[in-house]
Amino acid sequence: METKNIMIVGVGGQGSLLASKLLGRLLLTRGYDVKVSEVHGMSQRGGSVVTYVRFGDRVYSPVIDKGEADFIVAFELLEAARWTEYLKPNGKIIVNTQQINPMPVISGRAEYPQQLAEKMQQAGADTDAFDALSLAMQAGSTKAVNLVLMGRMSKYFDFTEEEWLAAIEESVPPKFQQLNKTAFSLGRNQ
Repeated sequence: METKNIMIVGVGGQGSLLASKLLGRLLLTRGYDVKVSEVHGMSQRGGSVVTYVRFGDRVYSPVIDKGEADFIVAFELLEAARWTEYLKPNGKIIVNTQQINPMPVISGRAEYPQQLAEKMQQAGADTDAFDALSLAMQAGSTKAVNLVLMGRMSKYFDFTEEEWLAAIEESVPPKFQQLNKTAFSLGRNQ
């Protein structure tokens, strides 16, 4: 199998690391060679966090270069726009339409760019933009955006829902499993 590349991008504290852990665990159970690499910016201060997940028959490097990502899963609109150049010509961006103001916007030195999902689509990126935050709140916690996004991404893979749910059980503490499974199902079935 040709190596597949997934980038998970967001802002510190949004749960992108749990999403990559869950995805890596699922891919390993399917028998793929998997490499996961986490790149932390100023994540503790709301900065950018990027995780690379690569899988296939044989994967030699955990890094994804520009133009190589089959999927970009973005927890926030500006992060999606920031990493679009890493998408393959036939790749897909799955993006939460939530906007989290970066420091230049908070300090008044810049304005948050408008209509980013539309601009990415117009630039040729196959963009699946939706309000994952509302679905996470419906599941019971704003912190469940990560599982809503994993649920949405699962629609583009041939893994069964049961396989995804088993990976959630292995990745999430028992007291949070039902919440995370609900969030996953909302993202998958919306």
